[in-house]
Amino acid sequence: MSTTRTDRVAAREPDEPRPAVHRAAARQPDEPRSTVTCVFAVTETHPPDEVVTATPGHDGGGPLRVLAAGSLYLTVQDVPAAAFGEEALAQRLNRPAELERCARAHHRAVETAASAGPVVPLPMATLYLDDRNAVRAVAAREAPLRALLDRLRGRAEWAVKVHGPGSGHASTAAGGGPADGRSYLRRASARRRTERETRERALEQAHAVDRELRRYAAAATRHRPQSEQLTGRSVPQLLNAAYLVDDGQRAEFVRAVGELARDAHRSAVEVTVSGPWIPYSFARSDEVECAAHREAGA
Repeated sequence: MSTTRTDRVAAREPDEPRPAVHRAAARQPDEPRSTVTCVFAVTETHPPDEVVTATPGHDGGGPLRVLAAGSLYLTVQDVPAAAFGEEALAQRLNRPAELERCARAHHRAVETAASAGPVVPLPMATLYLDDRNAVRAVAAREAPLRALLDRLRGRAEWAVKVHGPGSGHASTAAGGGPADGRSYLRRASARRRTERETRERALEQAHAVDRELRRYAAAATRHRPQSEQLTGRSVPQLLNAAYLVDDGQRAEFVRAVGELARDAHRSAVEVTVSGPWIPYSFARSDEVECAAHREAGA
């Protein structure tokens, strides 16, 4: 088992805590604006001013600051409208170095907001024309956002990945024997069958890991497995999951991962865990609203 607490942003996939870029709908002003308001996160408590002002945001923007929106608080930054216009932003985020720079700035601001307690991180590049539009949009969703903050209170995200054996791990038919074409085809067929069976067993192990860990989590989600090009590994990723775990269950969760990792290692399947992280994977207020409707019998 591997447990890491490195910079989460560098390790995440675009479908994890780098959510799709969000541009809030708003009427275009008659006069061009020099800045727009970028909103990073929502909290129920005002983050410490000294922490907020000491945290760098996006390059070229103003200092981080906090806005009140009803009973909630927004961590925001004034950013250059020209650099964050739809076309300019799309071009920047298509360049890996710029995407990484924006993601790191976003993550720093979210971590700063989280110093005040439960936090709802918003998608990267959530933009409004001005503070008033930002406050109005968040205040209009105060109830579901408060429900989400309650859901995330005292909980953190843990990421678990399972990598299966490469094709070379599977036992192959004996290399000796007749060298005629028919014998070669039989050996090739046996090798493919063995590799397929090995992968199926590894996938079942990955599913078993997920089923077991869900017993220790308040919520869980499975992300799309990362490609070998992204992981930098020569074996396939069989599971890419996130678990929302109560802080009081942390030791039990980590111990369960360790036991699963030891069992899996015997068959050359590797289980790794990292965390605790800000719960990006579980910070969707629309899911809370749907859950509330279901509980109310709507």
